[in-house]
Amino acid sequence: MQHQVILILDFGSQYTQLIARRLRELGVKTIIARGDLPIDSVKEYNPIAVVLSGGPASVFEDGALQVDVGLFELKIPVLGICYGMQLMARHLGGKVRPSSEREYGLADLEVVRDESILEGTPSHQPVWMSHGDKVERLPEGFETLARTGSTEFAAIENRADRLIGLQFHPEVNHTPNGLQMLQHFLDLAGAERDWTPARIRHELVSDLKASLETGTVICGVSGGVDSSVTAILLREAIGDRVVPIFVDTGLLRKDEASTVVESFRELGIELEHINASEHFFAALEGVSDPEEKRRIIGREFVEVFEREAARFDDASYLAQGTLYPDVIESSGVRGTAAVIKTHHNVGGLPERLDLDLVEPLRDLFKDEVRRVGEELGLPHDFVWRHPFPGPGLAVRILGEVSRSDVDILQEADAIVLDEVRTAGLYDEISQALCVLLPVRSVGVMGDARTYEKVLAIRAVTTSDFMTADWYRFPPDVLDRISRRVVNEVKGINRVVYDVTSKPPGTIEWE
Repeated sequence: MQHQVILILDFGSQYTQLIARRLRELGVKTIIARGDLPIDSVKEYNPIAVVLSGGPASVFEDGALQVDVGLFELKIPVLGICYGMQLMARHLGGKVRPSSEREYGLADLEVVRDESILEGTPSHQPVWMSHGDKVERLPEGFETLARTGSTEFAAIENRADRLIGLQFHPEVNHTPNGLQMLQHFLDLAGAERDWTPARIRHELVSDLKASLETGTVICGVSGGVDSSVTAILLREAIGDRVVPIFVDTGLLRKDEASTVVESFRELGIELEHINASEHFFAALEGVSDPEEKRRIIGREFVEVFEREAARFDDASYLAQGTLYPDVIESSGVRGTAAVIKTHHNVGGLPERLDLDLVEPLRDLFKDEVRRVGEELGLPHDFVWRHPFPGPGLAVRILGEVSRSDVDILQEADAIVLDEVRTAGLYDEISQALCVLLPVRSVGVMGDARTYEKVLAIRAVTTSDFMTADWYRFPPDVLDRISRRVVNEVKGINRVVYDVTSKPPGTIEWE
């Protein structure tokens, strides 16, 4: 089935993927493309509407991405957000003024016209601003919908041409009425709201059946929700012709490997469980640089997987749990995206194995994969488990990785998660983790002086993992965690808690 499509033209905003997720949550398939996409390419998507994202640049900067003005002649609704609004105003004959300083944070929006995208929202409401330039004169045919203390044109519209501009960000939680505004925009576009977990599951299974009529499919399984949903979709589509291979690096959580194998067995799927821990520990010996650790683990994973997959002579395909954000970041959609860290995936495998790549989840975000997982009948705890990095505990041990340090961290991590679950906080926290630090501190246990390692605990709340706030633990839970770790884990005598948000910190320490 062909879905209606909303096309987002991305100008580098940190919130672009969040815009897409919000629109998909409202039931419309949304695709992200480069902001300077030529108009002929825009037409190939046959969008029912277009969103121009924000961006970090000024519209006046050399090399700043510009929209193809032919877009405004398509006679479909266009929503310009922040930088996107400024581009719209400038290209249609308005005036944009560069600002000497950036407005960042909450602003009070005064609604001038309670209609269109702002219909039914309060006359005064908080909105989230993040911009430098601002519109100084409207293009012909536009009128003001709302203003703030710093700009007369915080929301504008050309009703005849269905063009809307918002200087603020409706997609973020800091704009509490933003979702309602996006709903109004979808109504303006005549969106059918047919992007649902049930439909997605049905279409994915149908597509897999049609495209994989013969041959064995090798599926890389990590135990995470992405690869697990991939394996289960394949089992539903092609039955026993899928062979799930689980490479155990030795860098997983305590008892994780056996838990993953048993969880799949309960789902009627026997994993090919490969214990390659000795292989990985040998390769990591003496390595402390986090990027080098990631590269080594990725390389070794490829070698182990290649050897094991070669046992199946009739293998024709390799399946992996690639998600839409992976596709966006690796396909050149983001014109000037910065690399924060190297990601561990099995992207190097298809060429070496001479297998055709199967990525059934490549059009989905993580939250959509989880909803499809629930649709497939996966247990809640399985679907909503906290994210775990591909390189595993290797990037939660700062410095060189040893088996003894992994053992220490596994024990501490198990205690932290046990206390979080016992307190009923697991679903309230988006991600909880432990980091073993490369420092020692003096302590006293009984009558003896100790000189042991320090454990850092981190827990965050987030809706998108692009930004995150540190979690405010009840003090008694932190107290229990600290006491248990120090008393039960030999090698740790001090526990600290990380109170850094993202940004400026990342969620993982490496």
